[in-house]
Amino acid sequence: MSKLMLGNQAVARGLYEAGVSVVSSYPGTPSTEITEYAAGYDRDDIYCEWAPNEKVACEVAIGASIAGARSFCAMKHVGLNVAADPLYTASYTGVNGGLVIAVADDPGMHSSQNEQDSRNHAIGAKLPMLEPSDSGECKEYTKLAYEISEKYDTPVLLRLSTRVSHSQSRVEEKERENIPNRKYEKNPQKYVMMPAFAKPKHIMVEERTEKLIEYAENCPLNTVEMNGTEIGVITAGISYQYAKEALGNKASYLKLGMVNPLPEKLIKEFAKKVDKLYIIEELDPVIENHVRKLGISCSGKDQFTYVGEYSQKYIKEKISGENTQTLSFGENVPVRPPVMCAGCPHRGVFYILKKLGCLVSGDIGCYTLGAAAPLQAMDTTVCMGASISGLHGINKADPDLAGKSVAVIGDSTFIHSGITGLINTAYNRSDSTVIILDNSITGMTGHQNNPANGKNIYGDPANAVDLEALCGAVGIRRVMVVDPYDMKAIETAVKEELEAKEPSVIISRRPCALLKNVVHKPALKVNEDKCVGCKQCLKIGCPAISIKNGKSVIDHTQCVGCGICMDMCKPNAITE
Repeated sequence: MSKLMLGNQAVARGLYEAGVSVVSSYPGTPSTEITEYAAGYDRDDIYCEWAPNEKVACEVAIGASIAGARSFCAMKHVGLNVAADPLYTASYTGVNGGLVIAVADDPGMHSSQNEQDSRNHAIGAKLPMLEPSDSGECKEYTKLAYEISEKYDTPVLLRLSTRVSHSQSRVEEKERENIPNRKYEKNPQKYVMMPAFAKPKHIMVEERTEKLIEYAENCPLNTVEMNGTEIGVITAGISYQYAKEALGNKASYLKLGMVNPLPEKLIKEFAKKVDKLYIIEELDPVIENHVRKLGISCSGKDQFTYVGEYSQKYIKEKISGENTQTLSFGENVPVRPPVMCAGCPHRGVFYILKKLGCLVSGDIGCYTLGAAAPLQAMDTTVCMGASISGLHGINKADPDLAGKSVAVIGDSTFIHSGITGLINTAYNRSDSTVIILDNSITGMTGHQNNPANGKNIYGDPANAVDLEALCGAVGIRRVMVVDPYDMKAIETAVKEELEAKEPSVIISRRPCALLKNVVHKPALKVNEDKCVGCKQCLKIGCPAISIKNGKSVIDHTQCVGCGICMDMCKPNAITE
């Protein structure tokens, strides 16, 4: 039976059909739905979990593989940086049960802080990497990855991209394979990576790479489509779809489904058959560099950009010079930047931080939008957990900033990688004030549960991390909980902790306004007779508030009655 599926959904289907039994991931767009869809299958077939971070998820999957189960974890590209430590060593240990790690890159930075190309990790870790170009291939490549993993004794990386993960195409559904766990046998020479055992394993990795290169020469993943000799294109993943739609039968294609290691003979033979060779790949010139090392003349990044996503229109213009006409909405359409939702519990915190003129060391999550106008209350955002560690560094470099600076971090991000930064702050003592924005969910990636909210991936009750007790346990003596809808309480708390000559934590606690079980107050309204049109209420950037005929207007379909705008309205024009 065939069915339209998202690429991520198709990967999950591949896990089911391949007989995978353990899945551990950390949510990260555009990879999140893989694990969510996998959790939709019978948990007696596939056990799924959200781990605190990608490193832990990868280690869980490695452990399950060692025990003999086919295992899996998924992450976005920056998450692979977090998981790199165990992953690179797992390349040496190899596997028992098949082990596949999916990594979803984000060309164009739709929801990411960089455009990292994960193929570089595959090269560095000397691991095979497969790259599907549509949903059907997502499922088939996932299943094939387990065969490769077990045949060549290696973890396998599955590279996705935003367009492949979040587009739909047809997938053929099949029955689940009944794959029993492989027997575990004690073997420290294989799994204990101390120098005496690791040195011969490196030799094994190099020998494995040679075998995989031979596999790449004739495997079903790398295919040639000859349509003529004038133009040849070597490409992979979503770039193949763009090239195929842009050039059609005017070009011949070498489509690479295995992007590491790359074949040599296959590429040389294809290059000989065409007059002009193009390498079309988003982000880094990984394929191009390989082709040039083989002594083959080609056109790649000399013609195509290193930056952002490609498109059918872009490729056609670059190769044939044709300027494809597209629908234009004109130049006067206003931009619509992302904003925090109406009733977002983070909004009042950022307003107060801006009001007090604080330097704000920020982090990854919904609250990163606190950097946008009109709040503009965030100074830095680097990576998960960097807010706390960065603030400690700021205050050590310039102690005068200690009374003027704070770190902000969400509850899920704090669990992910903020705890160690807080330990460092307490241990090495800086007068840093950390604000944990606890909205009881992992918000930015679509409301996944996490270890701080007392529910697991299935929504079942789970042990919840006590944030107050944890902060105290690592050495923070000043821990305060405030309601972010209470603007006066927030301001008082921030002022007090900034004056304290020791590290402190403020927990801003209120559930995300979009959670289904949250009961909201009735929408607020504006008394037009009292409204003077001062626009003070617009300074919080609430999407429920607008101006009409010089007066404030509140959209009752969006307003959740949080009351923050009431606190700001001096004429008392906003009422319940």
